[in-house]
Amino acid sequence: MPQLLIELFSEEIPARMQSAAARDLARMAKERLDAAGLAFDSLKSFAGPRRLTLVVEGLPAAQEARTEERKGPRVGSPDAAIEGFLRSTSLAREALVERDGLYFARIDKPGRPTPEIVADMLGEILRGFPWPKSMRWGRGTFRWVRPLKRIIALFDGQVVPFEIEGVASGKVTEGHRFMGGNAGAFEVSDFADYAGSLRAHHVVLEAETRKAIIQDRARALCAAEGLELVEDEGLLDEVSGLAEWPVPVLGTMDPSFLDLPPEVIRTSMRTHQKYFAVRDPKTGGLAPRFLLVANIEAIDGGGALAAGNARVLSARLNDARFFWDEDKKNGGFGRWLEKLQGVTFHAKLGTMFERTQRLAALARELAPLVGCTPEQAEKAAEAAKLAKADLTSGMVGEFPELQGVMGGYYARAFGLDAEVADAVRDHYKPLGPGDSVPTAPVTVAVALADKLDTLMGFFAIDEKPTGSKDPYALRRAALGVIRIILANKVRMRLIEGPHLQTMVSGVADAIARAKATSLQPGSNPVTPSLSKTFGADAVANAVVDAVNPEKIADELLGAARQLPAFFADRLKVLLRDQGARHDLVDAVFALGDDDLVRIVARVEALDGFLKTDDGANLLAGYRRAVNILKAEAKKNPGESLAGMVDLRLATVDEERALIAAIHQATQALGPRLEAEDFVGAMAALAALRGPVDAFFDKVLVNDSDPAIRLNRLRLLTQVKDAAAQVADFSLIAG
Repeated sequence: MPQLLIELFSEEIPARMQSAAARDLARMAKERLDAAGLAFDSLKSFAGPRRLTLVVEGLPAAQEARTEERKGPRVGSPDAAIEGFLRSTSLAREALVERDGLYFARIDKPGRPTPEIVADMLGEILRGFPWPKSMRWGRGTFRWVRPLKRIIALFDGQVVPFEIEGVASGKVTEGHRFMGGNAGAFEVSDFADYAGSLRAHHVVLEAETRKAIIQDRARALCAAEGLELVEDEGLLDEVSGLAEWPVPVLGTMDPSFLDLPPEVIRTSMRTHQKYFAVRDPKTGGLAPRFLLVANIEAIDGGGALAAGNARVLSARLNDARFFWDEDKKNGGFGRWLEKLQGVTFHAKLGTMFERTQRLAALARELAPLVGCTPEQAEKAAEAAKLAKADLTSGMVGEFPELQGVMGGYYARAFGLDAEVADAVRDHYKPLGPGDSVPTAPVTVAVALADKLDTLMGFFAIDEKPTGSKDPYALRRAALGVIRIILANKVRMRLIEGPHLQTMVSGVADAIARAKATSLQPGSNPVTPSLSKTFGADAVANAVVDAVNPEKIADELLGAARQLPAFFADRLKVLLRDQGARHDLVDAVFALGDDDLVRIVARVEALDGFLKTDDGANLLAGYRRAVNILKAEAKKNPGESLAGMVDLRLATVDEERALIAAIHQATQALGPRLEAEDFVGAMAALAALRGPVDAFFDKVLVNDSDPAIRLNRLRLLTQVKDAAAQVADFSLIAG
């Protein structure tokens, strides 16, 4: 079967965009081939520094003929409507088919040659490609990530005619920019020839192969010197997108720079220069070496490259040393804290200094809940006050990635308590799925305060995430809270208790101050016109209400009540990644609990229960009971099912057995749920499975005697209520 080969050759594609571009190319091609009815055996895409490649194996030479059915107007419609439909289909009236009171047209479409379809597909893909950023060049209007230079479009070895903005398709590509050989451009005939020729011209097509080459050779170079490569998957992904022919080179740096914090050295290497750090296994610390990935095989083995890059790194680290030394001359955090008064956290939420005061109060309230002693609670408050101070330091100004980390180093340099320093250092954690979770009680208190205050503040001013947009990283903050609480088994209600009041009142004060500032004389030109319209007293009273912290705090409780649902969504994401069912999270959250440790334990027990025959069958029985209750409620909307079940009205053995089983189950459920023995609670609920099955098998609920019927409906209500103590079974799918 024929093969399709497409290459889109351009100037350098940013490394961060390459993997997504390869996926988008494969997706867009598959969608269009599927829509055209072109089956294929395999489809694969590749991305590199200067090219996107697609190869599709097993395509047919042409599209099969198809018959398309198109729905038309209703039978009996005006002639004008019918004639218009006929013109659109190029059919005669006799060709229309009547069905279900409508006219249908059957249109036979001959198959098109695959190259024609591919040419159309290429135009659609190129014009609609979802680059995060793109550009125009020359005088054309076509946009691509960087200027597009060449297009290969081969079907069964033949060029597919296509042109866009003066770039015509062909069978020619280029190898490495510097090592591609004297021939420069070269022709290819199919994918095997293409991949092999690229390799011969010093281009490694597959990103995973480039990564493997970098990693293997880098490890070997380090091992030969008795050193270890500091693994960095993110950096590996990036540098593999920067070099078509990756060549790791080991360089040497001035050992005197090792007196800088290792995070500073690694950040300077990674962020500014794309170097890997190297570790001395004997000491466990950084070695005075670095590893760069060149895009060329140097004649001298990379010696000149290493020396030149060492000079660049030295310049960077000299800057870092200057900031490190200057920052330490402060002797304390006082000057930086003063500067925070001029740093706006958010226009509606006050300054960063005001925020640290909120964090201190909240951390003090949270401290006992996470296992802090009274002394540690004060340390948590102190750490929270200092947590953001390093934002105004010279080092963080140069290396924003080190906020928090540098605060920890400065806290130690200024002689502060070790627990305080650690809390300042780690209060941003966890920053992502792969980041560690703090476990020290003081740090946990400050980290939770930081994230909860962020969530409360932005929910209060209605800056919640929408769709894929989350400019204030609130989803990450919520996931961080969840991970901290679960990892440390922190037993706390998210929106209950003194910490809620502290959180709400702190944010309310910030909002009130921000509003008061905006309403100061001269800052609000609308106020005079309002005074004329409504009267000065009315406007003055409105202003007082607007800046009343107590009134704002009452309003913010509504925003706080939205947080559990937001946490539920994040918890579902976390548990889904761990293999749990998201509907079970909904079923448990519906009970109104927001103790995350308890929720997860209940979800795990419920998941295990539903995987058993008893659980699956009881769920089916529950649904049957609920459906009967819903149907009866529609027939008799005013009927009350509240009340006790009357044993004297139970006329069938299976009915009496279910009454007894429900009594036993409810007697067992309460103590077990109170003790958080959720596995035991599920076992108590499982005892209902047999009696429920027997009841539905032998008992007619809708008895002719109204009293018996009502009694049985109340019995089903008790089944529903018993299950509801464990979870909202109506939200469980499957």
